[in-house]
Amino acid sequence: MKQNFDEIKNLLPFESHLKDLFKKIEELKKLSEKEEVNLEEEIRMVRKRIDAMRQDIFSKLTPLQVVQVARFIMRPTTLDYISLIFEDFIELHGDRNFSDDAAIVAGIAKLDGRSVVVIGHQKGHTTKELIARNFGMANPEGYRKALRIMRMAVRANKPIISLIDTSGAYPGLGAEERGQAEAIAKNLREMAVFTVPFISIITGEGGSGGALGIAMGNRVLMMEYSIYSVISPEGCASILFRDATRAPEAAKASKITAKDLLEFRVIDEIIKEPVGGAHNNYKEAAANVKAAILKHLNEISNFSSRELVADRYNKYRNMGIFVE
Repeated sequence: MKQNFDEIKNLLPFESHLKDLFKKIEELKKLSEKEEVNLEEEIRMVRKRIDAMRQDIFSKLTPLQVVQVARFIMRPTTLDYISLIFEDFIELHGDRNFSDDAAIVAGIAKLDGRSVVVIGHQKGHTTKELIARNFGMANPEGYRKALRIMRMAVRANKPIISLIDTSGAYPGLGAEERGQAEAIAKNLREMAVFTVPFISIITGEGGSGGALGIAMGNRVLMMEYSIYSVISPEGCASILFRDATRAPEAAKASKITAKDLLEFRVIDEIIKEPVGGAHNNYKEAAANVKAAILKHLNEISNFSSRELVADRYNKYRNMGIFVE
């Protein structure tokens, strides 16, 4: 997919004060064309100033601002990452039970010549795409499709790579009637004993059971400005405080950022994002994701089937602090 290079539209709410600098760049470009003069050095200096200001902004984001970045419509989607990281991707469809779910993308691909299975939530960059993909919120058939493809990976002894970006599993009546909770629970049970290397990456939102349904990897990685949570800050504030406007407080208390989760050993690595977030440079973001996948895949590829299961069991068994 092609990245949208309209830099002003790519600005987040807390970056609005950078708009004048981007307009300055546009003015310099037009002046350069009109007067046929080389203003590349002036443009470079403005961009350098923008980068410096962005580095300062992003070095002290609040948890709720990180949520805004993670949800940003222009962040790379699963299909964006697939096109930039993998080769020869062949998408597979359907759960062989009810239907195909467009909110989950799954298929086989090559990673530096090695056959792998790739699964991920798919959102979109436009309203039309978001509606077609149900905003990345999967129905039970989506999780059953994912399980079908993951079982195929186990039979063929191929590593599994999952890319997570969803606000949660779809909460609709039809989804509940078709067994949403059972589908996710079954995935968790089966993922726990997969005998192939399994790497999961949170690329945007990692929302509740909807994320967990394809995220039980031997290694769980997070993009620098992604989130991984039991509930959204707004939902948490509504339940705990009876006031959704206290979402900033809930976001801070919930410890949903990559930095917090690495400290709690819920995840294994934070993947660095380009200056200003992954949406500002798809290629650099994808290169960083690919490097992290290869690093961890190389670490666990020599594990035996029994060691992979034990490694995954120990990872999740040792999470948290318990007092008896």
